[in-house]
Amino acid sequence: MHLAPRAFGRRLIDMVLLPNSRTDSDGSAVIRVLSYNIRSMRDDTDALARVIGACAPDLVLVQEAPRFFRWRKKLARLAAASGQVILSGGGTAAGPAILCSLRVTVERTEDVLLPLTPGQHRRGFATAVVRIGAARLGVLSCHLSLQKDERYEQAGLLLDRLAGMGVEHAVAGGDLNERPGGRAFARLAEGLQDCRATAPRGGEHTWTRTDPHRRIDAIFATKGIEVLGCGVPRGHPGVTETDLRAATDHLPVLAALRIPAR
Repeated sequence: MHLAPRAFGRRLIDMVLLPNSRTDSDGSAVIRVLSYNIRSMRDDTDALARVIGACAPDLVLVQEAPRFFRWRKKLARLAAASGQVILSGGGTAAGPAILCSLRVTVERTEDVLLPLTPGQHRRGFATAVVRIGAARLGVLSCHLSLQKDERYEQAGLLLDRLAGMGVEHAVAGGDLNERPGGRAFARLAEGLQDCRATAPRGGEHTWTRTDPHRRIDAIFATKGIEVLGCGVPRGHPGVTETDLRAATDHLPVLAALRIPAR
């Protein structure tokens, strides 16, 4: 008698809609930010584009974008199919990339390659400074190391990079390869807002797609940003379980944020 109501309640939480993108009367911008590991587009790219498009993001923080043969063409095809354009990154950032909607005005972009540890994969950041309405925002997409010490150092480099962007407000996200209890995750959460922990909305775990039991993907925001909701967009209109399972091996994270006007 009690199992069905609890399950129904959880499903209702998943289905609560995030605010749509808009500009408020005070000049602040409500935006949607999606973080997504797309596994080099080796899975169902049509499903991937449908998931991204249904989430209607202003910014997409991509990890494992195609990096090799014709990678720009592949990423451009995904952007066009999901209603986005390429902003930064891809092969030139060793995998992280940023896509954006036409609502976004670009001030500058920079792809950053991180120090290479022998025996480990090359890592990098895709970064940009953008304007949305009267709001100005730093943006960073990352995919941290599988090795814990290197991952911790990269978390520090991420914080340094945000601090050096010359903006008051910034958002960063990606595949951290670590749960919230880990040292690198905690280092980021100490200096930034962990958006899922601040305003949980939707699903929690992002890996694996077939048996999600770990939260290793996250979106972070600087303290002055208001987090309106963040989580895996399960039950979001247009986002089906079939597409989530077919698109890639991670589940996406979607956040709604209010960015104060300059």
